[in-house]
Amino acid sequence: MNRKIKSAAVYCGHQFGKDPAYARDARKVGELLARNKITLVFGGGGVGLMGTVASAAVENGGKVIGITTQNVVSLQEPIHQDVDVKVVKKLSTRKEQMFDLSDAFIILPGGIGTLDEMTDIMTKQQVGESCKPIYLLNTAKYWEILGQVMVLMQNEGFMKSMDDYNLHVVDTPEELIKKLIDGDDFITTGLTA
Repeated sequence: MNRKIKSAAVYCGHQFGKDPAYARDARKVGELLARNKITLVFGGGGVGLMGTVASAAVENGGKVIGITTQNVVSLQEPIHQDVDVKVVKKLSTRKEQMFDLSDAFIILPGGIGTLDEMTDIMTKQQVGESCKPIYLLNTAKYWEILGQVMVLMQNEGFMKSMDDYNLHVVDTPEELIKKLIDGDDFITTGLTA
């Protein structure tokens, strides 16, 4: 059984980072999601990579769902002005709603929040609460060291293989979208959606 991916959560930094390739790929991901009629679910921010991916999706006629927290609003962090952003009380609520609205997860470069969101989804895979695919976009080899850490965890017996987490490392936005459209990675043996 193969299910078509209709929506994808994108987790990424609310900063731009130092390498212009990060913003370039974020823009391309937003554009390709929109052109392929895959709904973008994101954290609601209007700046950095988060704002870039959402703006690109909006500019290309895509459907975009933003979810942020009351704390973010209280800190006066910019919310995306071209998207209807839902404000929830807690970060855990935001994570659950983004999870529920998404058929797949895309991880772009980001900081500790992005890493937290990715490992939260991987933990759901580990305990059998999800089989939704995770795509790690390795722009400018940003995630190389994380990959090495995961290999160490596997080698030391603390982590299953990346295949068991339905985690796929891709190098370009085009490769990412092709995998989303093909849907080959959607089903993992032994887990139910």
